[in-house]
Amino acid sequence: MEPQPLHFTIVAGAGFATDAQAVDRASARLAGLGHRVDCDPTARGRWQRFAAPDDARLAAIERVAAERDTDVVVMLRGGYGFTRLIGRLDFQQLRRARKRWMGHSDFTAFQLAALANAGMVTFAGPMAAFDFGAQTPSAFTLEQCFGVLQNDEWQVECALDGPAGVSGSGVLWGGNLAMVAHLAGTAYLPNIEGGILFVEDVGEHPYRIERMLYQLLHAGILARQRVILLGAFTEYQLNANDGGYDLETAIAHIRERVDVPLYTGLPFGHIPDKLTLPVGGRCTFDARDGRATLRFSDYAT
Repeated sequence: MEPQPLHFTIVAGAGFATDAQAVDRASARLAGLGHRVDCDPTARGRWQRFAAPDDARLAAIERVAAERDTDVVVMLRGGYGFTRLIGRLDFQQLRRARKRWMGHSDFTAFQLAALANAGMVTFAGPMAAFDFGAQTPSAFTLEQCFGVLQNDEWQVECALDGPAGVSGSGVLWGGNLAMVAHLAGTAYLPNIEGGILFVEDVGEHPYRIERMLYQLLHAGILARQRVILLGAFTEYQLNANDGGYDLETAIAHIRERVDVPLYTGLPFGHIPDKLTLPVGGRCTFDARDGRATLRFSDYAT
């Protein structure tokens, strides 16, 4: 059966577009793929470091959720802002709206709060400005995005560095590491047992990445997972104080202290080539000889 076109609405729940033309490129690109596209007014606004004041961004989320025709609500970009909104959102009502919400980075706060408070499945995937609005979008990202959105199940194989002969299944969850650590100990972090946790980040020095992973370790969160997947950690700079301490060293250190199988190389994060991951869906994982197969299911809204 030929996949049906989708109706996308671009909304800004956090930061503003640093390149206003990226919004136009994203709209044109999605339309060129045969989809319908609308832009909420927040997608073209700016207030301080945000796309709009808190009340306006909150109203935009509620407004888009109420739009009957919208299939996929895609975030403009990340930045910072959802922490200020999650305590004011009615996630049960958002779940009843039966929309597919997609983004990453700061959007992780919305995703984990939605999963913890309403069992909502959302999608960690491309955003309007960086991905759909890129001068040359990633064919891999587009394939993975529409593969997930237009199918009830999706399978991908990728190279991962970690122990061989590991298989299992569980709830797929996670996102931006800083946001996951930020929500630890709050009502907005889901309590997942036997899950498959994925994390990534941008602009965080290796010692800060290690420290956030330690926070999840000390909180007992890592020990409760079946598998831990590390995505891309980008845009940091080592300095003279590091003395040979780099990201690989930090990850090796954490590996020694976590009994859960841990893998690096997941194609996800602040990078052009990224998977689309159903947060709250089911993931079946099988790793053999440096490669892993991930099958996503149970993510229909």
